[in-house]
Amino acid sequence: MVSGSGICAKTVVVDARHHMLGRLASVIAKELLNGQKVVVVRCEEICMSGGLVRQKMKYMRFLRKRMNTKPSHGPIHFRAPAKIFWRTLRGMIPHKTKRGAAALARLRAYEGVPNEFAKKKRMVIPDALKVLRLQKGHKYCLLGRLSSEVGWNQYDTITELENKRKEIAKVAYERKKQLIKLKLKAEKVAEEKLGNQLDILSPVKY
Repeated sequence: MVSGSGICAKTVVVDARHHMLGRLASVIAKELLNGQKVVVVRCEEICMSGGLVRQKMKYMRFLRKRMNTKPSHGPIHFRAPAKIFWRTLRGMIPHKTKRGAAALARLRAYEGVPNEFAKKKRMVIPDALKVLRLQKGHKYCLLGRLSSEVGWNQYDTITELENKRKEIAKVAYERKKQLIKLKLKAEKVAEEKLGNQLDILSPVKY
């Protein structure tokens, strides 16, 4: 991520699983304003402090806020977890200015992990992790669960796709471990065969 005023040209992929909604949004908002491109995956597993019933009641109160004469003019009530996160983050950015609009354009948020990012390294943000920020014993709920309660219909689909992705990733990881083991074995055999010649070859670096 961005440190100080230095900007990393590479896009950072953040795994939002078990991060607190507001804390995650505030950290990423700052990074976006500093010029960092950020992709947030697994938005359905973001945590919100407070139980599911409480959060659902709050969302229902939010649904009642609308324009009386023409509701399509807003406010718009997003149901998908990625869009709820996007809207939360938008409130932390001056999105009506050019700088804010450009910052918001640098954000991409997804439910699950798309194939494009399945093999990329995913980061976590310690300042926003539930295990470090939410006190022990306090209630919380997942954003995906809340979304499914208020009208998001893709919860089961995303869960199924995520299970498939995890199975494929598990097979790939086991294969990688085997290859590393074989490589170490081959290196050991080569060292035994070379013997004293290793002292001659060691100064030569490729």
